[in-house]
Amino acid sequence: MKNHNSLLVVLLVCGVIGLPRAMFAKALLANKPKHVVFLISEDPLNYEAHITVPPFAEMLDKKYENLKITVLKGEGTHGAYRFPNLEILKEADLLVVFCRRLALPFDQMTSIKNYLRSGKPLVGLRTANHGFSVRDEVEPGFEGWWGFVPDILGCENNGYFPEKLGTIVSAYPGAENHSILNSLDLKNWKSKGQVYKVKPIIDPNAVVLLNGKPRGKSDTEPIAWTRKTAYGGKVFYTSLGYPTDFKQAPFIQLVINSIHWALEKE
Repeated sequence: MKNHNSLLVVLLVCGVIGLPRAMFAKALLANKPKHVVFLISEDPLNYEAHITVPPFAEMLDKKYENLKITVLKGEGTHGAYRFPNLEILKEADLLVVFCRRLALPFDQMTSIKNYLRSGKPLVGLRTANHGFSVRDEVEPGFEGWWGFVPDILGCENNGYFPEKLGTIVSAYPGAENHSILNSLDLKNWKSKGQVYKVKPIIDPNAVVLLNGKPRGKSDTEPIAWTRKTAYGGKVFYTSLGYPTDFKQAPFIQLVINSIHWALEKE
């Protein structure tokens, strides 16, 4: 059973040294795997998140004993979408969002807002920068959240460059030693996905990690950064996440590192 051996060690050590009940409970809690919940949606413009995320999540679950992974894929229209078992957010340690232009039931949107208001962390992938920005007619009993992008991700969605140009990825000057970029091969990193236009980033305290440049253009845009919400929660966002990105080692390592960074206490 996952994490069985390390849990057994904690039990044995606590029993041998006779820890008080409160310290014993704290030791067990510290050894408990961190619960990561992915929210994904399926539509022709969501870059196959329903295909790429589940095997990536399965890899995380098998490889890292300190993580417990849940992937929630909902159903419905953009104006009336619902995730199954979203109440699991109450026990989540990290929320990862890769969904596009969804209106959710009032109670589900409230659950997401309450999670973030509690100061818990978030990782946003690609279409998270218009995750709840609904353009379709919103059905009664459902709501979008246009404020998610500026208030939580700290940016605005200003469109994107043509897909055919792709993205040339480079480290933002001075960010090379950030823990999220550890073990990333930044040489000749190219993505087939188009560059999202987000600058200037709203949050002046955001820490930009990666730049993206469309092929043949001099323009650059921030494509990965960290920040803190008004509630103190850690946030990592990247506009990478094109289907073929999940076959590239630098992107996979980037997301793995961001998850562990988000879960670490400062």
